[in-house]
Amino acid sequence: MSKLTDLNLAQARDGLRDKQFSARELTQAHIERVAAADKLNAYVLQTPEKALEMADASDAKIAQGEARPLEGIPLGIKDLFCTKGVRTTACSNILAEFTPPYESTVTGNLWADGAVMLGKLNNDEFAMGSSNETSRFGAVINPWRGADQKPLVPGGSSGGSSSAVAARLGIAATATDTGGSIRQPAAFTGTVGLKPTYGRCSRWGVVAFASSLDQAGPITQTVRDAAIMLGSMASYDAKDSTSVNLPVPNYEAALTGDIKGLRVGIPAEYRVDNMPSEIEALWQQGIDWLTQAGAEIVDISLPHTKYALPAYYIIAPAEASSNLARYDGVRYGMRVAGKDIDDMYASTRAAGFGDEVIRRIMIGTYALSAGYYDAYYVKALQVRRLIAEDFTKAYEKCDVVLTPTTPSSAFAIGEKSDDPLEMYLNDVFTVTGNLAGLPGISVPAGVDAKGLPLGLQLIGKTFGEEDLLRVAGVLETAAQFTARADDWWSAE
Repeated sequence: MSKLTDLNLAQARDGLRDKQFSARELTQAHIERVAAADKLNAYVLQTPEKALEMADASDAKIAQGEARPLEGIPLGIKDLFCTKGVRTTACSNILAEFTPPYESTVTGNLWADGAVMLGKLNNDEFAMGSSNETSRFGAVINPWRGADQKPLVPGGSSGGSSSAVAARLGIAATATDTGGSIRQPAAFTGTVGLKPTYGRCSRWGVVAFASSLDQAGPITQTVRDAAIMLGSMASYDAKDSTSVNLPVPNYEAALTGDIKGLRVGIPAEYRVDNMPSEIEALWQQGIDWLTQAGAEIVDISLPHTKYALPAYYIIAPAEASSNLARYDGVRYGMRVAGKDIDDMYASTRAAGFGDEVIRRIMIGTYALSAGYYDAYYVKALQVRRLIAEDFTKAYEKCDVVLTPTTPSSAFAIGEKSDDPLEMYLNDVFTVTGNLAGLPGISVPAGVDAKGLPLGLQLIGKTFGEEDLLRVAGVLETAAQFTARADDWWSAE
């Protein structure tokens, strides 16, 4: 049997149920691996005692023949999800040592299904970033390295989640996606990242960035693992007004491997200027794989795609400006004293927020201000509607859309951090899915000339996760991506 930390979720689940090993043994192996991986900076808080306590409870359930869907599976939790009694800071100084007295709905669902918490994972501050360099805890390092051995970003904002799964510091991880923050990190680390339809997973207890765009989802080793995780994470939640009251399907059962006759749309507008030849070639390879599996390839047009990034970077900062107004030093989090209440507000926020968060608050406040609201924010909402309508029309001709996930492989730490516009372009292929509220998944499909992973993205219809996962499973089987990052970071 392979090392316990080499098992994917489906393998670990089956091994636990067959009593090949115990939940405590599985959890202990991961605790030790996490402890030896400080160089990656993926975890901002480790909870080994809590993990072993949860694992022992799982072993008792298994012994009684009452195993739940995720019984004994050790997971990492992005530091955006509130965890009762466990520090949750959104990786921002302004939340300091905030310890929630309640559990997010998504993590509550996971614990109800028997999962084990290894700790909290690093992310860009308030999920604002594409490289996981804006965290108060410092940058996360990608376990993958190119030939020049430079430290690389793992993508963002869910960089801790993607790095942890790629380095086997947890069997899977929770993540959130506002403009690509699940799919882009997955592509950079050779993992699978699934963003569900907006409203499929509750946002209650998830620290808000942009409320009309944020959506929780998993980062996993395989498509099957993503299906299993989504089955537990998804639910209707009356506490979230945007939660949709629909039954949660058996997503794992959707992985039939049969896509004969399914129509795959290829959008002309995603063939952007100066696209690297490796990305273009991989996209064509994906088209060929799906054709060979019996899918029908259809050319489609999404004409408003070119306006997606500008619209997103008005809507998201505007919503962030509104959401982050609650962090004022009065109710919770850090407080910096001032000569009066206005000075206290200003001093607290100046000390508590990092540069990227301040930049987005200022952009958002400007876009919402008198005289600019109609010119910028309302116009961006109109463009958003047109983007959604583009997809509606496209889905009259196809069932899923295939695109690259990112315009490049992972870049070096510090390479783009001084150029916000260059950084924002990392989301060029992913933001449309958030603006339209559609499900999307990134599947590792190859490596570039530097030996770094590249991903292909599938975008599905609203609540079309079953078709999305079915096609992703076929893509994964065809790609046969088995490459792994070397354990250069391990202290073992």
